[in-house]
Amino acid sequence: MTGKEKLKLALKHEEGPLLFDIGGMPTTGMHCMVMEELRDFYGLEKRPVKILEPVQMLGVVEEDLKECLGVQTTPLWSAGCMFGFRVEDRFKEWRTPWGQEVLVPEEFEVSTDEKGDTLIYACGDRNTEPAGRMPRTGRFFDNIDRAPEYDEDNYNIKDNLEEFQPVTDRDLAWLKKQKERIGDTGDVIMGNLGGTAFGDPALVPGPMLKVPRGLRRLTDWYMATVSDQETLHEIFTYELEVGLRNLEKMYEVLGDFLDVTYICGTDFGSQRAPFYSLDTFNDLYAPYYKKVDDWIHTHTKWATFKHTCGSVAPFMDGMADAGLDCINPVQWTAAHMDRNMLKEKYGHRVVFWGGGIDTQHMLPEGTPEQVYEQALECCRIFGKGGGFVFNTIHNIVPGVPAANVDALARAVRTYNKG
Repeated sequence: MTGKEKLKLALKHEEGPLLFDIGGMPTTGMHCMVMEELRDFYGLEKRPVKILEPVQMLGVVEEDLKECLGVQTTPLWSAGCMFGFRVEDRFKEWRTPWGQEVLVPEEFEVSTDEKGDTLIYACGDRNTEPAGRMPRTGRFFDNIDRAPEYDEDNYNIKDNLEEFQPVTDRDLAWLKKQKERIGDTGDVIMGNLGGTAFGDPALVPGPMLKVPRGLRRLTDWYMATVSDQETLHEIFTYELEVGLRNLEKMYEVLGDFLDVTYICGTDFGSQRAPFYSLDTFNDLYAPYYKKVDDWIHTHTKWATFKHTCGSVAPFMDGMADAGLDCINPVQWTAAHMDRNMLKEKYGHRVVFWGGGIDTQHMLPEGTPEQVYEQALECCRIFGKGGGFVFNTIHNIVPGVPAANVDALARAVRTYNKG
């Protein structure tokens, strides 16, 4: 079956072969270190991994590697990345701090400080303060707080609206170019178009801005979700208006070529409990998801994709009520997220996109056979009655043996054979 056919089964909650996704979305990907090791494991041509998402150093899953794994998803993303520079089809070589040669976007600009940390610049502008930091022994970039201390008495709401801009002709041309390049395919086309990430903590600090101002520090932001929802509603309302206008223009270019689109990556849970009360979710976030999803479901055939880590079972019904089709990463290793309970209570309402393996412990620490057995068990639990796309619990990160990634692919193949 093609990837599109498998996705159709999942969305209709009909049992059958599972779609396998790695690299379709910014929370379903693979770190470039693991990708290079996996290419060696399969004996594929040695070439630098191309970085698609610079913050988490996620690589492009090339066609030869997709074939080895059985992956049937293809990303079609907007040009902008979280640090504000463009990720299109121009790349340059960069040697990472751990010694790997990779290809990074042309506007990717970094320096090294006295501690050996790697600093990255918003919009590729070295004349600004660094926007992110990769510690000397790290493998990802973390945001740097650059905004002045929040002063609610002298706050200008426009400072938190700067990043929400109309889609440009250049942006639309890039989407069209990708659509034409991909062409006719049975793969599931995964859109990461941006513009509807309400309160995403990766974006609130303004890593895409040269000089961020306003309500930017996460401690202030999280307090505002309780003490100043009026301000956040004003920000979200503006974001929604711009986002819907942009979606309309992007749909004019893409049509129903996309199969799934990423709505938002705001996390609602930690390892132990939800971040927010159910009332906060229902009052502050759900109305905006519903308006975005209503527009998409009215005007397109796209399925919608929501990412939230952590212990989020109390929000499952609310996300389904808002029209969100697919929930990722299904972190059943968090508290109160038992796999069987999730499937029984919510498996008929949403598609679980992820949850295929314990990414924190089993995937990096288990043997290939242990990984295979747990992944196969997850396929049987979540795949029963349909409504499941196989992916890990979030991205595959450094320290995961290539043989263990191969074990995931073997488990999916075994399940799909029946």
